Amino acid sequence: MLASLLALILLLSLAACQAGGGSGNPYSGEKLPVLMYHHVVEDGQECNDMTVTVSRLREDLQWLKDNGYTTVLPRELAAGEALPEKPVLITFDDGYRSNYNLAFPIFQEFEAKMVISVMVYMQDNAASDFITWAMCQEMVDSGLIEIGSHTYLLHNLDERGGSFDPQGVNGVQRKPEESDGDFQARVLDDIQRSYDLIAEKLEVSPTFFAYPFGLTEPDADGLIRELFPVTAVTLPKTADLSEGLWDLPRHTVTMNKSLDSILNPPLKTVVKAKIKEFLGM
Repeated sequence: MLASLLALILLLSLAACQAGGGSGNPYSGEKLPVLMYHHVVEDGQECNDMTVTVSRLREDLQWLKDNGYTTVLPRELAAGEALPEKPVLITFDDGYRSNYNLAFPIFQEFEAKMVISVMVYMQDNAASDFITWAMCQEMVDSGLIEIGSHTYLLHNLDERGGSFDPQGVNGVQRKPEESDGDFQARVLDDIQRSYDLIAEKLEVSPTFFAYPFGLTEPDADGLIRELFPVTAVTLPKTADLSEGLWDLPRHTVTMNKSLDSILNPPLKTVVKAKIKEFLGM
């Protein structure tokens, strides 16, 4: 049974290699796990699917170190730098103040790298629960942290309070019947504004864009890809860099699932995922 499963995985992998992996890609054949975090809380505080405790974050970084992983940054990928033997990209979405107060010291302790994708409206308006431009600058100056875009105001920062609307338009998605001019003003100008402000305030152009709610939009992809060489969505699988640096899938890290189970899933889980991927499901 095990031999049959391994043979199936090999066949699926060969088929994928024949279908993709264009020439000229410095990362052809390379795999990159991308981890997605949001908010960090002190030990003992209640957690949801968007939060981890200080101890859990430290345990994750220790596990990565013990298992030979090396953290990388989007700007290194964009520059085509050689990857370490076992690379991992750690991302934080939204830009909560805890990224600076709680996470940053732990990353300094481990000399680990991460990219924080900020909702730039929060920095522009000095929102108390989110990192400031000064905090962003301090973290960037450390060489460990990169600041990416999570749009300016498009993370449903209206009456929805940043929450996903299952019946509505979310993030960069285009509204039904929305004119080109209205879409330009509402979405494309917002994305450009986020890029311009990060570049202005930190004096370095951002290279990374995290789609709000992991949702892409064909009419926005052209501008996003023009501005950002590396982008990420939300999909629980390891990125195949043979397919390029756009729309990298990410594993959501939560308290109820260990990093070991995320990056070293059981063989049965791997086979199911490979079959679904092969069938385009």
